[in-house]
Amino acid sequence: MTFFARVVFLATVGFLAAGMAFAQAPSQYPVIEGDYVAHNFKFKSGEQLPELRLHYRTLGKPERDAQGRVKNAVLILHGTGGSGQQFLVQQFAGELYGPGQLLDINKYFIILPDGIGHGKSSKPSDGMRAHFPAYDYDDMVAAQHLLVTDGLGVQHLRLILGTSMGCMQSFVWGETYPDFMDALMPLACLPVQIAGRNRVWRKMLMDAIRNDPAWGSGEYKEEPKQALLATEDLLTIAGGAPLLMQKTMPTRDAADKYAEDAEKRAATLDANDLLYQVNASCNYDPSAHLETITVPVMWINSADDFINPPELGIAEKEAKRLKGGTFVLIPISEQTHGHGTHTWAAVWQGYLKQLLDKSAK
Repeated sequence: MTFFARVVFLATVGFLAAGMAFAQAPSQYPVIEGDYVAHNFKFKSGEQLPELRLHYRTLGKPERDAQGRVKNAVLILHGTGGSGQQFLVQQFAGELYGPGQLLDINKYFIILPDGIGHGKSSKPSDGMRAHFPAYDYDDMVAAQHLLVTDGLGVQHLRLILGTSMGCMQSFVWGETYPDFMDALMPLACLPVQIAGRNRVWRKMLMDAIRNDPAWGSGEYKEEPKQALLATEDLLTIAGGAPLLMQKTMPTRDAADKYAEDAEKRAATLDANDLLYQVNASCNYDPSAHLETITVPVMWINSADDFINPPELGIAEKEAKRLKGGTFVLIPISEQTHGHGTHTWAAVWQGYLKQLLDKSAK
C-alpha cells in the first residue's frame, strides 16, 4: 500500500494493522508471481549492481498479433512505499479485473511490478543498507522497461496506469518511451519538480531519519524508533483526508486512539528503505518535456489531496501542454479518500473507459 494513503485506508477498515488493511481480491483472479534479474544494472548515479531483482505479478495471458507481438499488456505502477500487491485489493481489482469490467483479465495481460527499493524487489533492507545504490524515478522506469521487454517479452503496452509515485513515473514513461504505449492514466500527482509544502514535509521526513542518533548512518541493528515515529506522524498528515477522517474518527477518543497506535504502524517500516523511497523523488521534474508525450493522457487528481492540492493551479496549467491530454479534478465527496482516492477505482473508472475508447486502435 502507498504509505502516503495508509492512514485513510486504515481508518476506513477500522484501524487494522497495515498488512491486514485490505480485503484481498477474489480467488477468481489467479496471480502469477515471478522475479526478473537485470544483470550489471547501472544507475544514473554511476553505481552498479551485479544483479538487480525485480519482483512482479501478472494476471491474464498475453495475446499476440499476426507478427507475434503482445497487444493486450497493461502496466500498473504503485506509489511510494507500496508494491504491486496493492492492486489486488477489492476496491481496485474487484472493480476492474472481473468479466466484462474495464481491465477484464480474460482480455488483458496485467503487469504489476514492485519498483526498485519496494516490495520483494531489491532494496536496502536486503542487506546492503545505506550502501545500496541511490536510485531515482528514471532508474525505476528504466528497470521497469527491462522487466517488460527483456523479462516478459512485451514490446508495446496498451496502457500504463500509475498511482502517486507511479503517477509521476507514468509521465517519465511517456517522455522516455513515447511510442511504447497507447495511453497513459496518471492518478494523484503533478508533472513538475517537487517543491513547496510537498518538498518540505518530505525533507522533514528524511531529516528525521538521518538526525536520529540511532540511525547510525544506516548501520543500525535495531530500527531507529523515534525517527520512524516522527515519519509516521508526517505520513498521517500527508495521507489524511479531513472528511473521511472525521467520519471514521468522529470522537476525540477515536482520534486519540489512532494517534496512540502510531508506534504499531511505525513498526512496519524500515528506516533505510523509507529514506531511499522518499529520496527517489528529489530530482523528479518532467515539466520541460511534456510536449513530447503524444499518446492520449487521462490525468486525474482529487480535490482533497494534501500532497497535490488543487489550489496550486499547477495541473490546469500543465495539462494544456499535453497534446492528447485531459485533466480531471474529482470533487470532494463521501467517495473520495484524499491522496488515496487513486486506489478506489469506482470513483474514476468512468474516465478510464473514456481513455480506453479514445485510444483504441
